[in-house]
Amino acid sequence: MNINSTNSRKINEAVRQALSSGSSAVLVTLIEIPQSAPVEFRTGSKLLVIDSGKAKGTLGSMILDEAVAQRVPEFASSRDEARTIRVEEFAPAIFELRGAALLFERIESEPRLVIAGAGHVGASLARLAALVGYRVTLIDDRREFVKRQLFSSELEQTIELIAAEEWTQSLRRAIYNGRGVSVAIVTRGHKQDEDCLRAAIAAKPDYIGMIGSKRRTNIVLEKLREEGAPEVDLKKVRAPIGLDIGAVSPEEVALAILAEIVAERRGGSGIALSSWRRP
Repeated sequence: MNINSTNSRKINEAVRQALSSGSSAVLVTLIEIPQSAPVEFRTGSKLLVIDSGKAKGTLGSMILDEAVAQRVPEFASSRDEARTIRVEEFAPAIFELRGAALLFERIESEPRLVIAGAGHVGASLARLAALVGYRVTLIDDRREFVKRQLFSSELEQTIELIAAEEWTQSLRRAIYNGRGVSVAIVTRGHKQDEDCLRAAIAAKPDYIGMIGSKRRTNIVLEKLREEGAPEVDLKKVRAPIGLDIGAVSPEEVALAILAEIVAERRGGSGIALSSWRRP
């Protein structure tokens, strides 16, 4: 049986398990080797390094596997989707593989966005995020706001609609373990904001943002602070949510919110790309 084929099947299963559990991983493939490389090194060999630190597969030797596993965190933190790296760039002591090239690829589930509140802004945000490629969950305690008839286009069919009997439990279930999840709280009042923010902080998603004026959002944050919510978690809450683009309409506000969510996920600064030209 072909060793690479067996290795690939094991890695495919490991990828499936990682994605189903909400984990991310980096897949490293040996794509180029020098003619003088030992026979144990073959193009197409793969190593999967999961965010837990566990690894599946092999690139041909334990020494190379360990060197690659140590380089993976640097690649993962760069937010690049893929990058080709020469072995001598990170493991110059492996002389027999000088000139060999490895393809590092990010493996992660499609990003998820949980929206609390299906009013004009929430509905607009759900549609826009689905268009961009997010897996969207839209929650509201008003059943008439999350009827499928309101989201009937082909694209909108991908939006999960939840009529919440109770905000806290519905939000916690939707966020699950929080990995790869952004939460936008765009409800209609203080009480709903408090319930949703309390649930979101406990679930620890990658991003939490809450709509409202500075005064309104500060009232909610102070209430949770008095309840004993960790200050480090409260400081991570983006409130008021979104980037300042002068938004007025619900669709523009949704765009401002999604822009901040994407910037947070991709490591963007949110400043104008042309700012370098300004004195």
